[in-house]
Amino acid sequence: MNNEQQFTFKEKIAYYLEDTETSLGQTINLVILGLIFLSLGIFVAETYAIPQPVESLLNYIDLGILIIFTVEYLIRLWSAQDKSKFLFSIFSIFDLLAIIPLLVGIIDIRFFRIFRWFRVLRMIRFIEFETTLFKLQIKNELVLTRILLILFSVTFVYSGLIYQIEHHQNSHVFRNFFDALYFCVVTMTTVGFGDVIPLSSLGRGVTIMMIISGVILIPWQIAELTQQLMKTVKNHQNNLSCYECGLDSHDNDALFCKRCGKKLVLTHSSLLFNVSKSQNNL
Repeated sequence: MNNEQQFTFKEKIAYYLEDTETSLGQTINLVILGLIFLSLGIFVAETYAIPQPVESLLNYIDLGILIIFTVEYLIRLWSAQDKSKFLFSIFSIFDLLAIIPLLVGIIDIRFFRIFRWFRVLRMIRFIEFETTLFKLQIKNELVLTRILLILFSVTFVYSGLIYQIEHHQNSHVFRNFFDALYFCVVTMTTVGFGDVIPLSSLGRGVTIMMIISGVILIPWQIAELTQQLMKTVKNHQNNLSCYECGLDSHDNDALFCKRCGKKLVLTHSSLLFNVSKSQNNL
């Protein structure tokens, strides 16, 4: 951070809580991410029959995580320059949902903590990585990560929500988190086997929301992913034309036609096209 000495203590705290570039900022965000994973794991584990000593230990660990998240929220509120803007921001609302229910003894909705992932997701921008998907390389892109995270997060939240609503009165069907996850997946994908059915009116209302979300969200995200993949394919192709079969779309490093196998000839127009594409990419 440049001119760090010019910042007040409160401004430094606010900076490092949002920072993802310096080593300290990255460490803070990674610790928060680790606590989110641990909290979600404890939530899922407690839906199964586990020994009492283990359950007690998990409760103590989760209480510690709750305290850390509460202190973090209060520090963010204290250090925020515009407190009203902070209180009504989407990240702050998710942070508040993750701590208030357990503090006042309402329904356990720790699964909402999964949405805090999106705060930490910004770190990926500053990490050198290269992902290979179907032999297509996507560098410095968050599209694939964001799409998968959205789909997984929504599915996880719906699973936790339907489990909390249905487990007590429909425990022979929604026995654990996996049963809820199974119901959520078959519902959101509109498969609907009908072997798992919610009994409560609230559970049926959540089921309707799942179906609507699945109909809208899944095709939308798949279309966005397809668009990204097509864009990547286009960037890896040129306009070299095969004189034998006329095919005019080949990989940049192609020497022979992928349809008929004839050797490709680099024309003047093809050379200008490739130079122009290289300049645009830069």
